[in-house]
Amino acid sequence: MVVLHYTAMQSAEAAIETLCNPGSEVSAHYLIARDGTLIQMVEERARAWHAGAGRWAGCADINSRSIGIELDNDGLSPFSAPLMDALEELLGAILQRWSIPAHHVIAHSDLAPLRKIDPGARFDWRRLALAGLSIWPEQGDDLPLTESLDALGYDTAEFGSEACLKAFRLRFAPARSGSQMEADRRDAASLAARFAVDRRQANG
Repeated sequence: MVVLHYTAMQSAEAAIETLCNPGSEVSAHYLIARDGTLIQMVEERARAWHAGAGRWAGCADINSRSIGIELDNDGLSPFSAPLMDALEELLGAILQRWSIPAHHVIAHSDLAPLRKIDPGARFDWRRLALAGLSIWPEQGDDLPLTESLDALGYDTAEFGSEACLKAFRLRFAPARSGSQMEADRRDAASLAARFAVDRRQANG
């Protein structure tokens, strides 16, 4: 899978210093600066320490099964156009090299909904989906939310349905708040149904 992060720092240079400092105990495969500059920090075949504790699609050791991409953003500002252009190019190449499906491009907040919120509400997931590099919900059936979230890869047993719904909304509907609503259930069900189709196609 591919995990997207933001640096939550004021510059790419500051992020590089942190990622290259052994005392920070954090690393990532790539960093994309706001001006679109791409820096490879770790070889794709090597393990980087970017995900931390979390779970996705039944996997608890995310670092061993993922490529981590840090995006130069303070967590509050829009993501720059050069950065997004570079991310699209990089993602397209990674997905092709490793045969990673678009639904395995995830947010840090997806795998650790109790700890993380990055890449945050300002990140344009729909743009990636339109480029075939991620997913976006369509109108689905009104089905039980927890079942759909579990089918997507969220671990409601580990983190709780409320935390997983918050992470789901952060990515797909950041304007929503409060108790679950029909729109949440329909969005999650539409994506879960697409996952089922993708799995059947992958299995022949």
